[in-house]
Amino acid sequence: MEDENELIALRRKKLETLRAKGIDPFGTTFDVSGSIAEVRALFKEAEIFRVAGRITAHRDMGKSHFLDLRDATGRIQIYLHAKEVGPELFDLFRLLDIGDFIGVEGTSFVTKSGEPTIKVQTFQLLAKTLRPLPEKWHGLQDIEARYRQRYLDLLTNEHSRTVFEKRIVIIRETRRFFEDRGFVEVETPILQTIAGGAAAQPFQTHHNALGIDLYLRIALELYLKRLLVGGFNKVFEINRNFRNEGISRKHNPEFTMLEAYWAYADFEKVANLVEELICYLAEKIHALDLAKMEAGAPGRPSVPIAGARESSPLQIAHRDADGHITRTINLKRPWRRVRYRDLVREVAGKDWFELSPDQRRERAMNEFKLEILPQLADFEVTQHVFEKLIEEKTIDPLFVTHCPKELVPLAKQNVEDNSLVDVFELVINGVEIAPGYSELNDPIVQRQRLEEQAGEEKQNIDEEFLLALEHGMPPAGGVGIGMDRLTMLLTGAESIRDVVLFPLLRPRKL
Repeated sequence: MEDENELIALRRKKLETLRAKGIDPFGTTFDVSGSIAEVRALFKEAEIFRVAGRITAHRDMGKSHFLDLRDATGRIQIYLHAKEVGPELFDLFRLLDIGDFIGVEGTSFVTKSGEPTIKVQTFQLLAKTLRPLPEKWHGLQDIEARYRQRYLDLLTNEHSRTVFEKRIVIIRETRRFFEDRGFVEVETPILQTIAGGAAAQPFQTHHNALGIDLYLRIALELYLKRLLVGGFNKVFEINRNFRNEGISRKHNPEFTMLEAYWAYADFEKVANLVEELICYLAEKIHALDLAKMEAGAPGRPSVPIAGARESSPLQIAHRDADGHITRTINLKRPWRRVRYRDLVREVAGKDWFELSPDQRRERAMNEFKLEILPQLADFEVTQHVFEKLIEEKTIDPLFVTHCPKELVPLAKQNVEDNSLVDVFELVINGVEIAPGYSELNDPIVQRQRLEEQAGEEKQNIDEEFLLALEHGMPPAGGVGIGMDRLTMLLTGAESIRDVVLFPLLRPRKL
């Protein structure tokens, strides 16, 4: 800490020296020939280029200096010599540090080692840094510091920066995928008078002007279905949900969801759509990996094999901290589809659903060593078996279909067995990625389901939604995809905090 304080003091001294010379340490605009990646793409010897970026490396050879400049698109080497820039600019150069932003103009050439380089004729200080950056090769070793100071993590950790570049691609290409198939993107309220569409604890606030309590939404569903009533046939939204619940490797209180609704479709058609979407996104991530490798960027691809057809199965590699592949997820199509009860029978016994509730509870605790709380209902005991013995152990994509109606109160009942609903849960790598339904559009049955779910909390029933249903909603298929979890899957990240730029943390005591 003492060494860092000395460095900070030295940088502040340089700051005052710059000001004493009449130089603004925090610069102004600087016209460039393009981003650094664009300059490298257009690079020819003996051309004049103007580039700007942050100094990330400095090799001092006395009167000549080689520096690396970096922006969001890449890195380029610059060469500065005292004779080329003159004594006044060279004195200014001595006041620069690693991390400072500068703009340079100079002539392009290629070094003996083949490195594209710009020989500086003039330069301009654009922003002085007052704190040293973490060492390039070590970065931020404290995991919490990586999340709290994400900007430093992005500067020093190539892998972290690549993960978020991929997230940007995933969100962008998801929009393109749905728009290309006739879906329209809409926006629905985040502040709601009733937090509906899921069973979760909401965040509560109060609106002073209206004098009413409001909730941050926990799901997108109920307002999007109102749009089906209003005549939209294909709608989707990518936006934030908020749940006042626990934080874990798979949960953040604020998270990004995609929900899409397709009139006159069912859960089978929506499952096909989701399968196509994820393979499409994996191919886009693979293309990004290839482009970065061709550009000489460090790192390893998360999607090493391209193609989603049977002849060329797509695979996702998950790696440990040393870069060794620990798990490969095979996206070969078509993906497996199995009914919920058949999966449970495979692991819990063919007689599981013939047992009494007490016998099921006893087997789950004694034979499977699961913790079954006394207040769990019988269907929740079975669901606990499913989550621990099936979901958490499933690696390759699996559509779990025809779940008990108690689990999904907003889905349509199966015509052959009214104890089931026409739904799927897509499980990949031990995590639920997407639930999809044939949507319940019978307002009478929907009211019964919501009343059963609400119990004595009748005030939590969304009467406005039920009123909309009474005006008629077409049969439809719908799906929700957690975009954070999907990004984890496609990048090989092990924690949701690794794919959220600024995950929620306790305030730091300064």
